[in-house]
Amino acid sequence: MLARWPLVPATDVPENRDREPPERDASPASSTGLASGRPLRSAAFRWFLAGQSISMAGSVMAPVALAFGVLEVTGSAAWLSAVTTAALVPMVATLLLGGGVADRYRRDTVLCLTSLGAGITQAGVAFLLLTHQPPAFLLPLAALNGVFQGLTKPALRGIVSNLAAGRGLQQASSLLASVRNATRIIGPTTAGLLTASVGGGWAIAADAASFLLAAAFFARMSLPDLPSRTEAGLTMVGELREGWSYFSSQPWIWTVTSAFAVFNAVNMGVWQILGPVIANDTIGAEGWGLVLSARGVGALLASVVMVKLTVRRPMVPALSLMTLGAVPLILLGAGANTFWLAAVAFVAGVVSEFFTVVWETVHNTYVPERLLSRVGAHDEFWSFVPIPVGQLSTPFLAAAFGTAAVAVTGGGVAAVAMLVPLLVPSLRRIEINRNDD
Repeated sequence: MLARWPLVPATDVPENRDREPPERDASPASSTGLASGRPLRSAAFRWFLAGQSISMAGSVMAPVALAFGVLEVTGSAAWLSAVTTAALVPMVATLLLGGGVADRYRRDTVLCLTSLGAGITQAGVAFLLLTHQPPAFLLPLAALNGVFQGLTKPALRGIVSNLAAGRGLQQASSLLASVRNATRIIGPTTAGLLTASVGGGWAIAADAASFLLAAAFFARMSLPDLPSRTEAGLTMVGELREGWSYFSSQPWIWTVTSAFAVFNAVNMGVWQILGPVIANDTIGAEGWGLVLSARGVGALLASVVMVKLTVRRPMVPALSLMTLGAVPLILLGAGANTFWLAAVAFVAGVVSEFFTVVWETVHNTYVPERLLSRVGAHDEFWSFVPIPVGQLSTPFLAAAFGTAAVAVTGGGVAAVAMLVPLLVPSLRRIEINRNDD
């Protein structure tokens, strides 16, 4: 999901609370003396922020470097598709297991080990590209890297609650989002320069180094002692079932996840597949690049503002504003010029990042700490699974009904999907306390 990018453990999975807002859980972070309003005062958070910043910088470079590196070796788009798919499928397939692992073991240890594994596999990919080995050798390494990424994401969803408390949860999420958005703007350009000057293999090697350095930083984190998250005698399978039971019993969670399943499928299909096709006939590659950059700038601005801005009942404005995230699809289909597309893309970047920070903060506040990674894994898994369907079906729909009609209709469907969760009373009443210090 967009949000994806937490506290005393509950002993029982709560019943469906559709009539009342979900209850808050006391936070072990606050009970161990973590600064609730100043996450940067925590040495553990500073180590995490540094490690995650370096890791994200390498990760946003990787797609550009890998694409040109594989094309340099093979000259084949089919091989590039095979390598990227070999990483994507295991990543999505491992998400739910990753949620169980991150809720069963210390999340700092999980992050350290998965970053180490990702660094080693990326180093292997870099070696194969630099030595021009047969491209088939890339597939198992890409798959392993996807597994490590699938194990990493749920741990990232849960660890913020172990590093901050109270209002510090939103500040921590906003700081991480600011770094993420800054690297999205700078990283691809850096990767392009590295690839053009020394080759894609060396850019992938830089990504490998970023994972290894991040693992070293994560190893320096000193989290407070946390109470046991597992029920006595409960197996991993039992814990995974428990995570699903909680997720499926909370309408305020699964309705939002379902809405983003629709939004993501439509948005990724229209924006990523039809977008370049339409832009090629209208605003050109240069104009399309400006539009994408405008979206990134909007997201960065929103994440910086959210460090200080707190909305007491955030879910209604967050979901309502997300309807504006569908406007670029409509204007794309309508043949808007570069200026208007860039303007609405900027707004879409603002509202999507506003929602992301709000959703992460709400999850960290209301989901029991011991279930955070499992619930977060379901949130991401079910909102990601429909994306390939959208990407594969969009060209066929465009051939049958026309690109403009599909883009405009898709934008309307995505906008309506964002409003459906507001029918859940408990979601509308969720509050974030602005007075936490």
